[in-house]
Amino acid sequence: MGTLYLVRHGQASFGADDYDQLSPRGHEQAVRLGAYWRERGLQFDAVLCGTLRRHAQTLQGIQQGLEGTPEPLLMPGLNEYDSHALIHCVHPMPLPRPDTPELYKQHFRLLCDAMAQWMAGTISPAGMPCWDDFSGGVRAALDHVRRQHTGHNVLLVSSGGPIAAAVGEVLCTPPEVTIALNMRIRNSAVTEFSISPKRLMLQTFNTLPHLDTSEHRDWATHA
Repeated sequence: MGTLYLVRHGQASFGADDYDQLSPRGHEQAVRLGAYWRERGLQFDAVLCGTLRRHAQTLQGIQQGLEGTPEPLLMPGLNEYDSHALIHCVHPMPLPRPDTPELYKQHFRLLCDAMAQWMAGTISPAGMPCWDDFSGGVRAALDHVRRQHTGHNVLLVSSGGPIAAAVGEVLCTPPEVTIALNMRIRNSAVTEFSISPKRLMLQTFNTLPHLDTSEHRDWATHA
């Protein structure tokens, strides 16, 4: 069997006008992950990547540390949901920038509430697909890996929402568990699935082996 390595993007620009941009720390996380894999002789046979800027920048950082990967297959179905559109459905009034611990907590409380309603089909955020279509895009990527890459090492770069949906698909988790998984995934964290022609199987979730040193431990971030 091969292994599918699902990587959440490096730290982006939470609270900024444009979130879809890696911070300097996010770039360092991605380069460090690639270097960690290079040090261990890991090579990839295929790469799948979402089409957001933070996905591309994370892949570029991994490639820099790893010293190359195959040309990526770009899949919009691996793109993240629009958190602002979700929150607007349950809290239409403008919110202050989440730049304090309390405002940060409020942001994610509202997001979790909105996600639960979106997954249940009770809200339809502007400009977003329904949950079934969103999760279907993730399922299509997993099906592609299962059909085309048994016996291969595959890198998949995406965001917390699609990765949580992928874990939920493999483990058949209820919506509240999928949401909880989503909220725990750290920047540049690695989740591993074994690949067989019939199914994918979870091996690890949300790990940061590349940051598990005294030099890099304080590089761990969530947003």
